[in-house]
Order: sequence, then C-alpha cells, then structure tokens
Amino acid sequence: MTALRVALAGLGTVGGGVIRVLDANRELIARRAGRPIEIVAVSARDRSKDRGVDLSRFAWEDDTQALARSEADVVIELVGGADGPALALARATLAAGKGLVTANKAMLAHHGLELADAAERAGAALKFEAAVAGGIPVIKGLREGAAANEIARVYGILNGTCNFILSKMEAEGRDFAEVLAEAQTLGYAEADPSFDIDGVDAAHKLSILASLAFGTRPAFGAVAISGIRAVLAADVAEARALGYRIRLLGVAEAGADGLFQRVHAHLVPENHPLAHVTGATNAVVAEGNFVGRLLFQGAGAGEGPTASAVVADLIDIARGEFGPPYAMPSHALAAMEAADGGKRRGRAYLRFTVADRVGVLAEIAAAMRDAGVSIEGLIQRGANPDGSVLVAIVTHEVAESSVAAALERLRGSQSLIGQPMWMHILG
Repeated sequence: MTALRVALAGLGTVGGGVIRVLDANRELIARRAGRPIEIVAVSARDRSKDRGVDLSRFAWEDDTQALARSEADVVIELVGGADGPALALARATLAAGKGLVTANKAMLAHHGLELADAAERAGAALKFEAAVAGGIPVIKGLREGAAANEIARVYGILNGTCNFILSKMEAEGRDFAEVLAEAQTLGYAEADPSFDIDGVDAAHKLSILASLAFGTRPAFGAVAISGIRAVLAADVAEARALGYRIRLLGVAEAGADGLFQRVHAHLVPENHPLAHVTGATNAVVAEGNFVGRLLFQGAGAGEGPTASAVVADLIDIARGEFGPPYAMPSHALAAMEAADGGKRRGRAYLRFTVADRVGVLAEIAAAMRDAGVSIEGLIQRGANPDGSVLVAIVTHEVAESSVAAALERLRGSQSLIGQPMWMHILG
C-alpha cells in the first residue's frame, strides 16, 4: 500500500507532537487511514535544537518553501503568522497541487477565501481542524455532522488563556493582573499576551466558524473585538451574586440584517453549559434548525490535542475524504454585509467606579432614563480604600444603541473615575 508522504514545516510544540502521535499510533493510524502515513521531510528555524524526537530519519530543508517542491503529497504548515513564510508556503503548496494541513487561524482568517479557491482549482485538500479549538472536532462537526441544518447562531469560549484567567479570578477572588502573571508562569499565556487577552485570537477563530456555519465568506475585519483587560475581581463577584459567570465569548449570527460577529466579555447564566467551562478548556455551541443545540467541548490547545487534530486531517486526506474547505465551493460563499450591532436588543451589565459623593447615582440614573434604558437592578458597594465606590447596574432588554447613548451622556462626568465597563448578558 502506497504511503501518504508528508512534509512538516514548524517543529515547535505542536510539530513535535505530530511526530509523536504518528510514532505512538502508527499501526492504528495506518489501519484507519487505509495506508501508512509517513513524514519524509521537515523544516524549522533551528536545526540544532533538541526537540525530544529523532529527526535524523527525515530530510531536512533549511528553506521552508522547499517543502512545496519536495516529494511529499501533503504539507503541514505549523509556522504561524497571517502572512510571511506561512502564507508563501501555503500558496506554493496548493499551486503545486499538494494537500495542505494547517493550524494557522490567523492566516485562514485573513486569507482563507483565497486559499480555499486555490485548493479547489488544484483539486487539492485544504484542512484546518486544528485551527479552531485544538483537539475538539468542531470544524468537522459543522462542515459534515451539521451539514443538513441551517445554523442560526454559533458562539462559545474560543480562547483558553482568557477562560483560565476568568475562572481563576472567579474561584479565588483575585484581580486580573495577578492571575495573568500566574498564567504566564504556567505557560497558559505568552510573554506578550495581547492577542489572547484583547480578543484577537478568539476573533480569528470566530470568523472561521461563522463562514462554516453560515456559508459566508470569512470576514475577520468585520468582527467587533474587545478583551478582558478591564474585568475586575469586583465584576466577577457581582456577576456571581446575580447568578452569572463571566466568560469571553465569540458570538456570530446571520440574518436579514447581515452577518453579526463579536468577541466580548459576557455574563453567562449559571444554568447555561458555558458557565461551567473552566480552566483552559474551549467550548462551542451551534444551534441548528433540526439538530437543535450542539455543544463541542474539550482541550482547546496544547501539544496533544492540537497534534491529534492535525493527524486526523491527514487520515481524512489519506482516505481521499475531502471536499470544499468551507463546506461549499468558495464561489458559493455569500458576501454578507456586517450587521449593525446597535440594533441588537438584550440585557446589559454596566459597572461604574465613581466618587463617593451625593448625587452620583441620580446622575447615572438620569443618563439611563434620557437614553431610554430601563434599570432592572442596581448594586452599590461600600467605599474602596481610595474613596471610590463601585456601582453595578443590570438593565432590562434594550437596544444596544441606547446603552451606548447613555454611556456617551456620562462621558466626561466629574463623578466617574475611569471608563465604565459594559458586558452583555447572554440570552
């Protein structure tokens, strides 16, 4: 039986994991794939680095781009980055008619349509299960398992770093900066954690999920993004007292008003499955018109889960099981306008840090009233050591444009200390 020959670009944590998975489960993988899967060439920046696996059995290419010209049938791209060497390798691989497997969500978010079109024209596979939620088979679930359904909404916890931080703050009552430092020490957060904690990583993944769920062109530029830097331990405590947990969610919906995509901190009701997803775990919910609510949950990152997803894609290719990367031909993907988030209606959590003086609550209430925002509940805690007071408000259902108008009315108020915090309540 002819082996599927594979070239591997990038020998970091996941690249090493791919080699280990193929070594450990070689016989089982060959039986499931219908033929052996063999790495024939590798490439990375540092040839001398000890990666804990035997690389001497593989041809080494100092030039990553040479892998597209090698004898391999499939190239695995684990270099990373939206552009640069990763994109050049992806383009060259598909132009050569070879299959491409990638875990690169940034590249797909920015160039996914181009790469899908190139793969279809070449009759080559483009597979990216590992790009979203690590070892969770959510790409396959949407592309294949839910293919008969119209998906109304897809949303979930798409970044393990943020979920680790928020659930740690919840469990231990600690502030964001302190828990972030611990996450960095434990390896859950990068030295520069901006992509994670500012929501960019989750937005890359959301744009891929939205395209698969709704049959639309990937539209990363239309994702409204905010992260968790401004979440306080006090917010977590107030949410808990109100019967919620704070989670960074990516939410996407497609409707008559266009495609809505947002990454934002939400208050999640305690009776919702996402409220109980803790640590570095990822979870994705898809709502189909016949299948109902689907929940995909598991390890969203790490060597084992991500490498497992990469190898699963190789097995599909070895079987000859691949179709359009985004579940339908790229020319059939709809170019949908971005929906106006201001027209969305829902309940909101608003937190203000204010000066401890008479009239502050009346000023906030007046701004809400004048903007047409009805207050469902208000909590005011005692003064902080610096003399400030935390005020938390939960609104009734209201248009988001009205909440924005209320906050605009309070802009520049001498009563407010710092910026208000606005979190949506998952409904």
